[in-house]
Amino acid sequence: MKSWLEKQFKLSQNGTNVKTELLAGLATFVTMAYVLATVPNIMGEAGFSKGGVLTAMILLIIVTTVAMALFTNRPFALAPGLGSVSVVAGMVANEGIPMDIAAGIIFLSGVLFILVSYLGLREAVVRVIPKSLKFAVSAGIGLFIALIGAKGSGLIVANEAKKALGFGDLTSPTVLLAVIGLVIILILKTKKVPGYIILSILITTLIGIPLGVTKLPTQIFSVPSGLGDTFLKIDILGALKVAYIPFLIALFIPDFFSTFGTVLGVGAKAGYLDKDGNLPGIDKCFKVDAIATALGGLFCIPCMTTYLESSVGVESGGRTGLTTISTAILFGFMLLLSPIALMIPGAATAPALIYIGVGMLGAMKNIDYSDETEYFPAFVCVVFTIFANNIANGICAALPIYLIMKLVAGKRKELSPALYVLVAVCIFYFYSIIR
Repeated sequence: MKSWLEKQFKLSQNGTNVKTELLAGLATFVTMAYVLATVPNIMGEAGFSKGGVLTAMILLIIVTTVAMALFTNRPFALAPGLGSVSVVAGMVANEGIPMDIAAGIIFLSGVLFILVSYLGLREAVVRVIPKSLKFAVSAGIGLFIALIGAKGSGLIVANEAKKALGFGDLTSPTVLLAVIGLVIILILKTKKVPGYIILSILITTLIGIPLGVTKLPTQIFSVPSGLGDTFLKIDILGALKVAYIPFLIALFIPDFFSTFGTVLGVGAKAGYLDKDGNLPGIDKCFKVDAIATALGGLFCIPCMTTYLESSVGVESGGRTGLTTISTAILFGFMLLLSPIALMIPGAATAPALIYIGVGMLGAMKNIDYSDETEYFPAFVCVVFTIFANNIANGICAALPIYLIMKLVAGKRKELSPALYVLVAVCIFYFYSIIR
């Protein structure tokens, strides 16, 4: 078995071993486990069957994550994108779009992904994006990850009175636990303790018991629901109506750039990028992601996408697909043991996200700060990823600014003709939002 794993995943070549990969997979799983509660709850409030969504989601996570691991040998795990989940829930609950048509729109966005990916257009788009913006995407992803952790623990909250983000209740047990967890992770990292991330999460979870933050489950086993309420409940022809195009764009564009940003950001953390900021073999990642989205549509599960939390596994030493194979196996156990995973509070995983996210800001050192046409669009990308709360928003805001500044500076020769097309897509994306 050990020799097969070495041959399949090239562990020695990637400077890792079976133990490190399995621990990294556990760290990724623990950090991603929140989807077991959030996705079914969001979709359940829109009228979907919570049990059916949970079962379908776990099965899709297993299948698509294993496919990514075997096809790309990268430690990237997949799950439904929360932004897409919110869009689909809003389509059904607020816009009155039938569930089967919503599933059809998800499926069509996946088909669009597949066409773009297998025609080579997606990789071409990635290569057209300027190098400075690629590094900015990695940094923006980092801050976005840190913000997810800070918000999830209540350390940072939306202040309605000031219409801005601010500190939450710093005396609350949840916030205190998150701060304690961050101190623990910093100490363990400084002391170079192996497996410091997963160890800090487990210690913080235990400390959360007397604080009343960690809730011990009332049961260990749970019986998975059937798929009858979700599988093949789809109307593709109905989803082809012109009126649904804005919703298709609202799913496709964010997922497109989210996948690009995530694989690039996590890839940078793992040391995969070349000198031009490109990720070798990124087309394979796109193809798996594209098929995963279409497959999710058959279960009415919104846009399966590469997850930011994969960075936790990478920080824990994961470098190959074996990392996420173990993540997928652990999700498989959750078909029967979901109460155990749901016991781990967000305050225990938040410190890992904050620590890793801040560390990803190091990508900004690769930007040429002597050229305003390079560094200003890069900072726009980072800033609007955070302020507009979406990776796609940051990229789509930065590209037009990059184009305008280069043209005004008389640097037309530095622009690829394809960049004009990409900027037009960005403008159309914003049009679909305000329409």
